[in-house]
Amino acid sequence: MNRNELRKADINLMVVFETLMLERNVTRAAEKLFLGQPAISSALNRMRARFNDPLFIRIGHRMEPTARAEEIFQHLSPALDSLSAALSLTHDFDPASSTMTFRIGLSDDVEFGLLPPLLRNLRHEAPQVVFVVQHVDYWRIPDLLASGDITVGISQTRGLPANAKRKLLRQIQPRVLRADASDTLLTLDEYCSRPHVLVSHTANIAGLADEWLAEIGRKRHVVLSVPQYSALPALLAGTDMIASLPDYTAVAMAASGQLFNEPFPFKTPTLDLSMVWLSHVDNDPAERWLRSRLEAFMGDAEAVGAGARLARDEGYQVPRQAR
Repeated sequence: MNRNELRKADINLMVVFETLMLERNVTRAAEKLFLGQPAISSALNRMRARFNDPLFIRIGHRMEPTARAEEIFQHLSPALDSLSAALSLTHDFDPASSTMTFRIGLSDDVEFGLLPPLLRNLRHEAPQVVFVVQHVDYWRIPDLLASGDITVGISQTRGLPANAKRKLLRQIQPRVLRADASDTLLTLDEYCSRPHVLVSHTANIAGLADEWLAEIGRKRHVVLSVPQYSALPALLAGTDMIASLPDYTAVAMAASGQLFNEPFPFKTPTLDLSMVWLSHVDNDPAERWLRSRLEAFMGDAEAVGAGARLARDEGYQVPRQAR
């Protein structure tokens, strides 16, 4: 391989090219890179001359890549990942003095149930660090990771890209949330006959609980579908409606004493809550610190121990609250 070709290359142009491939729009690419549209257009013209190809054809508001652009992207994106990983090894990370901004993706249930204790602890350890949280679900994580909008995501996961890494944080135990206190748990008949509130980000009126009930020949009655868990406390208050949700979210909502949570009245499968990131940030000191904290404070008891071991191996001391 002729390394002399690298002397002719401009890495900034390659970053612009990759961003255009991901965004397919000059305006969005400019916003993503904090550049003006003329700068993106100028970079595109230089790339076209360099590769002797139009690279992108405007179709409506989209910039569709040519066959040559697709071929370049297949080789370029992994190379930029490797270069980014190599450059990350040139600096250390000190959480006490860092002013970095971390961009993380959390599903709605995780944001409500597990984000507050994480932030309470990290405010002492890294007081100047900024966290930007985006809502994710399993279908959004791959795109947000690939575009760089987030560097790590926590949700139920499936269909991850080949360069993604996954760490199991905990197994989710579904719970029932209700506003009416009772000394007795709901029976299966009562669970099926009570009106249900379903949390669905896609405006569905059926969810996993309906699939589980169907397997035992039963049905429930969903009377309300809402897009996020944070609405549940106000919606359930003073009613006989119930909701099904992950254990950590149910416990967090019941902490106020106004709601009550209990196990499902029938056996359910366990679900996995995982942390996902791309391989090119695997060895970045700041990202490793962040992942160790996410694992320590968002994992179950066994994961907390694993998070402590990970932090120790990486030279970070886990705060006393996580032990």
